[in-house]
Amino acid sequence: MNSKPRSRQWAAWGFLAPVVVYLGAFYAYPLYRNLDLSLRDYTVRSFVQGDAPFTGAENYRKVFDDPTFIPALEHTVLFTGVSLFFQYTIGLALAVFFAQHFRLSATLRALFLVPWLLPLIVSASTWSWMLNSESGIVNTALGRLGVGPVDWLTSPSWSLASVIIANIWIGIPFNLVVLHSGLQAIPASLNEAAAIDGANAWQRFRRVTFPLLRPVSAITLLLGLVYTLKVFDIIWIMTRGGPSDSSTTFATWSYRLGFGNLLPEFGPGAAVGNLLVVIALVFGLVYIRTQREEVSS
Repeated sequence: MNSKPRSRQWAAWGFLAPVVVYLGAFYAYPLYRNLDLSLRDYTVRSFVQGDAPFTGAENYRKVFDDPTFIPALEHTVLFTGVSLFFQYTIGLALAVFFAQHFRLSATLRALFLVPWLLPLIVSASTWSWMLNSESGIVNTALGRLGVGPVDWLTSPSWSLASVIIANIWIGIPFNLVVLHSGLQAIPASLNEAAAIDGANAWQRFRRVTFPLLRPVSAITLLLGLVYTLKVFDIIWIMTRGGPSDSSTTFATWSYRLGFGNLLPEFGPGAAVGNLLVVIALVFGLVYIRTQREEVSS
């Protein structure tokens, strides 16, 4: 009599096993190895032989005491915050615009997806060419407007702004797609009822559309946060974190410590990477708690 429930249980475990193996191999094990790297004094020799001495929190202490830590933290916060704000704001504006279903709206929306579809190395290289101090199209356009050339990638005052602009351009299509899908799920009858009650377009958006879009907005911002925290390709290709660490973030600093020197510092590099994991985890837990509170209320 118990054969059917037991067979269903085995079938359930059979379907679950590939997911567990995948998560263990590609998420749990790399996280464990990164944590182990951050707690030991690894050199190239000990990395190969696996006999690195245990140092506890020494690598984290070294990272916190490093003069690069505070600038890298500030750049990471600024890079992430400004990118998310403009990606979400512009993406939402475009999503509302394309929700009108005018002629060619689908074609134009597809064209806006091009930055998202391009490989990051292509996008970053394109922006490096456009922002080149001597031959870039941006400085050429500014020159025709009577503005002098700007050292976008080689000036400490402009390097961080340059990579932020490039990252905003790359991230807008993702926000557009997700928010446009969220807008499609909102019943048109609600806006029609608000219009009958005398609400103008802005009032309908602020009082009806935007509150109903909040769950989609939350997951969009969370995914954008996790992605932006770990952005490395764009910054490394455009500025390599320079000049003078003026565009260094935790992601580029972690790579430079672990792989960018002749004498790699695997432990401190892994420690910086773990700080990014902790930041992303904290925001993920905040999101989960907020969602639970909304469901319970």
